[in-house]
Amino acid sequence: MGKISVETCEIEGLKVITPAVFEDARGYFMETYQYEDYKAAGIDQVFVQDNQSASVKGVLRGLHFQIQYPQDKLVRVLKGEVFDVAVDLRKNSPTYGKWHGVLLSAENKKQFFIPKDFAHGFLVLSDYAEFAYKCTDFYHPGDEGGILWNDPDIGIGWPIKEGMELILSPKDSKWGGIAEFSAKYRK
Repeated sequence: MGKISVETCEIEGLKVITPAVFEDARGYFMETYQYEDYKAAGIDQVFVQDNQSASVKGVLRGLHFQIQYPQDKLVRVLKGEVFDVAVDLRKNSPTYGKWHGVLLSAENKKQFFIPKDFAHGFLVLSDYAEFAYKCTDFYHPGDEGGILWNDPDIGIGWPIKEGMELILSPKDSKWGGIAEFSAKYRK
């Protein structure tokens, strides 16, 4: 190993990865993913799809998950800065309903590994951000679920600065809370 450093989080399964970055007068080089290094760090997944989005300041995407076809995700920011959040939705987890957030930016080059059965979302803090992520299953239209981003039962500490205007999709502003999710899926 040695090309990445991995820090575990208080919620089992979540990992923050910092790659080795080699800089000189020309710029920098880093490996954004190398199977053997990630496997040695306990991330032994086969990623089948890469996604990328661009968003402006104040865009809040999430909290999303797939119901029948859950995905592990490896997320990072290519440009700008976001506050990225994962919420534990695993049925028998002692940290069910708990969240963890991490600041991801083009500058810090950190990545966030989010296992299956977590809801995921992010808030754009910079004027503009490009966000990329790898998934272990394909996107299945009609299989998506979500939890309301500001559900008081979860209590995510989004870093919303005074005067920041949030921009949500109509769908993301209408999801139910974790209590509704629990009643429907955690039986």
